[in-house]
Amino acid sequence: MDNWFTIEQIDRDTFSISEYKHWEETHCYLLCGEKCAILIDTGLGVSNIRKIVDSLTELPVMAVTTHVHWDHIGGHKYFDNIAVYEAEKDWLSVRIFQGMPQRILQDGDFLNLGGREIQVIHTPGHSPGHCCFYEPERNYLYSGDLIYKGSLDAFYPTTDPQLFYQSIR
Repeated sequence: MDNWFTIEQIDRDTFSISEYKHWEETHCYLLCGEKCAILIDTGLGVSNIRKIVDSLTELPVMAVTTHVHWDHIGGHKYFDNIAVYEAEKDWLSVRIFQGMPQRILQDGDFLNLGGREIQVIHTPGHSPGHCCFYEPERNYLYSGDLIYKGSLDAFYPTTDPQLFYQSIR
């Protein structure tokens, strides 16, 4: 599975790590600062995303979760430092990855990577604790399953179509 991931460099210290060989085509994002890095989502867990991350940076990495659906937390097992939004922290104990987060995120929190700050924006609807991550300096938005090309599924057991609509607005 060494060729499972497709890596695209967005800028000098931002990478997209995608799983195009699966129908969900999950995308994860590695953001490197001066002191540490975050990996937004860890994908399906089909192959070891940690090996890819380690080939791109030597910085300490925290896995940050947009939401706790299986296709976004499958690779959490490869990381010791995990952050999740407060509304979904207990879900980790019953999902594909079973463990406790080291950091609980709240709306408006900032993740300081050293010379690079990422803001947590709570965007419920797809799931109760879905979050987007916004980088004001670069005007980047990492939207998880809130916004993407294709059709959005708004009727999972964990979704709320009205909240989904409000979050998109």
